[in-house]
Amino acid sequence: MMKKLIIGMAASTLFLVACNNKAAVNTTGNDSVALYLKKIKQEALSADSAYAKKDISALFKDCASGFIDYGNGDSKPITNMDTLKAISKSFFEAFPDFKGENLQAVAEDSTVIVTGEWSGTFKKAFMKMKPTNGVYKTFDADIFTFNKAGKITSHKSTYRLATVTITFPNI
Repeated sequence: MMKKLIIGMAASTLFLVACNNKAAVNTTGNDSVALYLKKIKQEALSADSAYAKKDISALFKDCASGFIDYGNGDSKPITNMDTLKAISKSFFEAFPDFKGENLQAVAEDSTVIVTGEWSGTFKKAFMKMKPTNGVYKTFDADIFTFNKAGKITSHKSTYRLATVTITFPNI
C-alpha cells in the first residue's frame, strides 16, 4: 500500500514539475543554444515553485501535446492530462505540507535534471489509501525533456521506494 502511495506521489510530482514551461526559444547558433539551455533550466526550477504553491493550472498549461510522464518506471506511463490533474489535486490534499528543498538544475541539449529533497505528511486519503500521519522524506532527480519550442515532452524520476524514509508518529 505504501508503494502505491509513493508511486502515485512521484508520478504526480514529476509531471507537475515537468509541465510549467514558457515561450519557445530558437536553438540555432551558439548564443541561441546557451539562451535555450538557460531558459529550460530556469523553467524546470520555476515549475517546482508552482508545484510548491499547489498551482495546478500553472503546472499544466505549457506541456507539449503528447506529453508523457514515465514516473520512476514502476508503473505505466501517464499521458492523460485530466488523470494527471486529478492525481495532483488528490496528492496536494493528502500531503498538505509537501515541499521540495535544496533544488538544483543542470541542462544539456534538450534535457534538464532537477535534484532535490522532497517531504510531506500523509494527512488525508490518497488513491484509496488511508492517511497514516507518517512523514516521508526522499531525494529525487527528475529528468525532463523539452522540444525545440521549449515545451516539456516527457518526465522521468529516479527515486526508488527503498530510498524513501517514512516515520510514523507514536510508533
